[in-house]
Amino acid sequence: MLKNLYSDFITAFQFLTRIQVQNPPAWAPGAFGRSVKFFPLIGGIIGLILAAIAYGAHFYAPGNAPVHVLAAVLIIVEIMITGALHCDGLMDTADGIFSGRSRERMLEIMKDSRIGAFGAISFFLLVLLKYSLLVDLPSGRLIPALFVMPVTARMTVVAAIALFPYARAEGLGKSFAGGTGSYTVWIAGLLTLVLVAPFGLTGLWPAVAGFTFGLLAARYVANRLGGMTGDVYGAVLELSEVAVLVAFCL
Repeated sequence: MLKNLYSDFITAFQFLTRIQVQNPPAWAPGAFGRSVKFFPLIGGIIGLILAAIAYGAHFYAPGNAPVHVLAAVLIIVEIMITGALHCDGLMDTADGIFSGRSRERMLEIMKDSRIGAFGAISFFLLVLLKYSLLVDLPSGRLIPALFVMPVTARMTVVAAIALFPYARAEGLGKSFAGGTGSYTVWIAGLLTLVLVAPFGLTGLWPAVAGFTFGLLAARYVANRLGGMTGDVYGAVLELSEVAVLVAFCL
């Protein structure tokens, strides 16, 4: 059992990050669906890396850490860790949803590897929002925000996978959707609570805000497309992260 859990964890880690434990990655049959329960834990690892960078900057330059440079570095590091996987999903989703076409045509547009105008705009706005929010964050909330943000966003994806149907007959995202049930959601939720609870209300209410906003975004897109896709999961994750940062700034 422990071996299977470790295998599922490694699958989640290698899919959600570009930090390869096995080269090439080994994908066991059904592992994608089983790995979903570990998504928040992977978010915690990403959060630890980001928080460590912020802590290091303030430790070595107390009171003088260049906030604007630090914000840019944090965004770049997050993109490097994830390989821009979720940003790509956001861009594809924006191109499809804002095209104003039929459901079938929107799904076709989202499969196109080329980036359209709405995709480019959405990525620009995403980076601008994250940068502005990180710069505006009170210094005492920066490290909690950097940790809670990726944990909450990945829990939101777990819930979206479980709550909404998959829009395509096939696709990588369907591998996750097919293996996600109530047990997976409960385990992921418990992991999220364990990771976020130490921050008290300072971390809990931004987590609830990010989770709620992400699911509302997922519901809107699911109504337009007739369900979710792998790209939409990425878009939901990024939007949830932005919502968490907004909540921490309030």
